[in-house]
Amino acid sequence: MKKELRDRYLKIDEIRLVSDLRIMHSKVNELYQVVATLKRRHPEVAIRQYSDHVALEEDIKRVDDIYLWFIGLKEERLRLTKK
Repeated sequence: MKKELRDRYLKIDEIRLVSDLRIMHSKVNELYQVVATLKRRHPEVAIRQYSDHVALEEDIKRVDDIYLWFIGLKEERLRLTKK
């Protein structure tokens, strides 16, 4: 059975999913690097002072949404591994 799964071709939806996941991993890493650089180069007070406050609040909300989605994935993985 495992050999059959290994040797089968991916369906188009599976290819799209793998592609989207690779893009997501790349973008998460890119965001992480940008934030790490900002934190390393500039004091937090300066970041708050010079940021577009409306845009920064929107960015924070988006990252919060992403974080909650990742937490949901993690909790589901933990739930499935405990069975």
